[in-house]
Amino acid sequence: MKLLAREPAYLLLEDGTLLEGTAIGKKGTSGGEICFNTGMTGYQEIYTDPSYTGQIIVNTTSHIGNYGTLGLEQESERPTISGIVVNEYAQLHSRETADASLQDYLEKHNVVGIADLDTRMLVRHIRSKGAMNAIISSELTQDDLKSELDKVPSMEGLELSSKVCATTPYFIGEESSDVKVAVLDLGIKSSILKNLSSRGAYCKVFPAKTSFSEMQSWSPDGYFISNGPGDPAVMDYAVETVKQILEADLPLFGICLGHQIIARACGVSTYKMHQGHRGLNHPVKNLETGLSEITSQNHGFVVSEEEANKSDEVEVTHLHLNDNTIAGLKIKNKKAFAVQYHPESSPGPHDSRYLFDQFIQLIKDNK
Repeated sequence: MKLLAREPAYLLLEDGTLLEGTAIGKKGTSGGEICFNTGMTGYQEIYTDPSYTGQIIVNTTSHIGNYGTLGLEQESERPTISGIVVNEYAQLHSRETADASLQDYLEKHNVVGIADLDTRMLVRHIRSKGAMNAIISSELTQDDLKSELDKVPSMEGLELSSKVCATTPYFIGEESSDVKVAVLDLGIKSSILKNLSSRGAYCKVFPAKTSFSEMQSWSPDGYFISNGPGDPAVMDYAVETVKQILEADLPLFGICLGHQIIARACGVSTYKMHQGHRGLNHPVKNLETGLSEITSQNHGFVVSEEEANKSDEVEVTHLHLNDNTIAGLKIKNKKAFAVQYHPESSPGPHDSRYLFDQFIQLIKDNK
């Protein structure tokens, strides 16, 4: 393969911090909310997780690109991130089974990036200052960066699920299964569907703005509300759908954004975090069993602790042990539960995959 010539690129943060590095990926300009993921592996799964739509990913791992890319490791059809920031960038990869180098992959999917930055310093800066917008460019001068950055919308108040979800319904699993799950796609990861189908569920995946009545016409045995990007506070369409599922008292499970939507359907608000949780080693305590789990997480919004603890409708079931934010809940007197983290963990530990088993058992017990 032809190696990249070293060309300059800039990263400008909303607070005025300007860094110069080396251009990688697609040459161009791209802006979004900058955030960091502490996972030591799984960069392709991170880039193709629709929950990262509109965000610039800082990988804290020192070397990125060293094992190339592989079609089997996609979490969606293509990356919808706004860019990547890395320390050392490997244009050559060691894995013989890889389909392509990361550079070829980024160019194919028009992902802009910057390398040769001190990502440890950058992560500390974001951790201190909080989430903010940023812009990467390998074509603009320093003087032009600020005007382009001003055009980037804030993640707070941004609705993105309808932009990345399926446009038409589709099926996953065996049609002969006696367990049918209606999936509301808010930006779902393929590993979630694999975990459901591997447990015998026949899934019909519906676009984000599908009504309850349309899903119910398929006569599913249970409902799943997926992960996805954006601010749950501006997703009244999904909240209304979940309210109707709860009113019908049907088995319901939600992950990440789905967890937040279920909470809002019960009158519990959400808020934007200082910097969010994004990584593969976040400790969570299951309050029902007393056991702890190491979890994969990716979210910048969270359910209000104060409102959840005062609510007559929800019961907190899991806590994030680093900051005591809510990591799981169940709905009192309903067949519904949700978690803020990712039990499918792709990449990540498998401590929490029992939650899929609980959901399938809940459906079978209700039949």
